[in-house]
Amino acid sequence: MEISENKSTRKRLPKFYIYFMYFLIFAFLGWLLETFYTLYELGHFTKRGFLYGPICPIYGFGALILILYFTKYRGKSLKLFFYSAIVFSIFEYVVSYFLDALFAQKWWDYTNEFFNLNGRISIFYSFVWGISAIIFINHLYPFFKKKINILISKIPYKIQFYILNIFMLVFLCDVCASFFTHIPLH
Repeated sequence: MEISENKSTRKRLPKFYIYFMYFLIFAFLGWLLETFYTLYELGHFTKRGFLYGPICPIYGFGALILILYFTKYRGKSLKLFFYSAIVFSIFEYVVSYFLDALFAQKWWDYTNEFFNLNGRISIFYSFVWGISAIIFINHLYPFFKKKINILISKIPYKIQFYILNIFMLVFLCDVCASFFTHIPLH
């Protein structure tokens, strides 16, 4: 991903910043998805996620896992479906377990879902993760990658760098504040 500071020199953001940018974008889109889903289901706004800000990190990390390890399955929908359904079911179970252990709180509960495992994962959502991976790898990620490349090619490198550092600082403050608010103190 090339970013130009002016017409004669081109600088590239370090990969870490590019991945952080994708993390934020897809964590925000995940928050929107969760928010609109619960708005539809419950009929009113419900704060979604662990953080104060409008992002759900599990979606950002999920997007990074797909980008880093599953793009090689683009166009291979059957493999992509099964591998991602398995990997993301394990990922969801582990995240649920650690959030529960750390905060003594369930952030989601599939106990009433058909064929669930300890209420942490269910066959339905495993299927959803497989379908979502196909949509993400074959359509969403290529679309966003193209649009982001166009957008950041118009923004000077230093501005990109400063903006991403500000977002990183805000994100880290949100994580710390959320962590200390949610952790049980006994």
